[in-house]
Amino acid sequence: MTERQSTWVTRMGGQQPRRALAVYTLSVVKGADRGKTVRVDRPRFSVGALDGNGLKLGDPTVSGLHLELSHDEAGIRVRDLGSRNGTFVDGVRVLDALLTGPATLTLGASELRFEPQSGSIDVAASGVDHFGPLVGSSLPMRELYALLESFAKTDSTVLIHGETGTGKELVAEAIAQASPRVDMPLVVVDCSALAPTLVESELFGHEKGAFTGATAAKPGVFERAHGGTVFLDEVGELPLELQPRLLRVLERREVQRLGAKGPTTVDVRILAATHRALEAEVNAGRFRADLFYRLSVLRVEVPALRDRKEDLPALVRHFGGPGFSLDEKALQRLLSHDWPGNVRELRNAVERLRAGAAPITPAVEAASTTPSAGPPIRLDEPFLVQKERLVQAFERQYAKALLEACQGNLAEGARLAGVSRMAVVKMLGRLGLLPG
Repeated sequence: MTERQSTWVTRMGGQQPRRALAVYTLSVVKGADRGKTVRVDRPRFSVGALDGNGLKLGDPTVSGLHLELSHDEAGIRVRDLGSRNGTFVDGVRVLDALLTGPATLTLGASELRFEPQSGSIDVAASGVDHFGPLVGSSLPMRELYALLESFAKTDSTVLIHGETGTGKELVAEAIAQASPRVDMPLVVVDCSALAPTLVESELFGHEKGAFTGATAAKPGVFERAHGGTVFLDEVGELPLELQPRLLRVLERREVQRLGAKGPTTVDVRILAATHRALEAEVNAGRFRADLFYRLSVLRVEVPALRDRKEDLPALVRHFGGPGFSLDEKALQRLLSHDWPGNVRELRNAVERLRAGAAPITPAVEAASTTPSAGPPIRLDEPFLVQKERLVQAFERQYAKALLEACQGNLAEGARLAGVSRMAVVKMLGRLGLLPG
């Protein structure tokens, strides 16, 4: 990487371009695992104390999921996953950094030597411009399609990760449509919108008389999806006390209704999605490590819209419908926006255009073009702590603006936000802003 970047685009025989990824090694030069060396030839690689990491360390001062290495156009990205003792690159503590040459990584009492190697690996990319309900012919999307094409053929559990609004639910739908279970039920559960008192009953079902108000027996989502697929959206919101029961479904394909005398066997495939960094949730004790590994047998990262803006014209046509078009000036205006709300935000913008309104509200447009210093950066405080504080501040500001815009009509607020009404109620209740 002193001579070329971590990723580069290749063309073979006039075919569509693909990415080639650089290869590197990690060698333990200090600590309990001194002498261990791994050659990394995959897009993502994790290091930590738990089973399931690409490099497992026996050092007790290393967190279960300590850091992740991934390929970036400018180098190899090293990202701390909310570890207890931090990650250091050549003696400097980092939260998210790029490695562009040999370096020493310090994790607890262990040191790893990072060394770029000769050779490269090609990343598979599909030749199609859509997959199921997914639209886009950019390289990131064609790489996503190639993964989904292979994942759809299996019965393995898939964890879908991506920012809010990237279309994680459409990825799950695409997998289900291309799978052998296509003619069987696809049952979708929004874990963030379930009322806390009903989560267990909704997921696992209940017998008549199991609790006050249970006037009839009710099957849970896994029984209702028997033979098909269950999609657990925002699985990171699942209460910690219920996670062992979900683990049992994944391991044994058994569920037990509330009030039932014994378990029921189910035949389901499970897909899950989250916008949260579950590795950090594991380190913080808010998500079970064994459940994380059972969910992430196969993993998918959905690209943000800002990383595939070449798909924007096709998406505008897709959302606009037959006969809809934009002039060059309007399209350039859309292309200049960063789309923090991703594809969902673009869809809403196209709906406003079709209705004759401006595609981007003045407040959003000003925020995307006005320079801002942003919050102060503190290197003596973990990245995830600072990120959570910023997210909470944004959520409160967003909730107040949403309430003002919808004038207390929560159904309208849910439509504007692109989420369920229950998700809006849950957010406002958590912030103490729920209208009386």
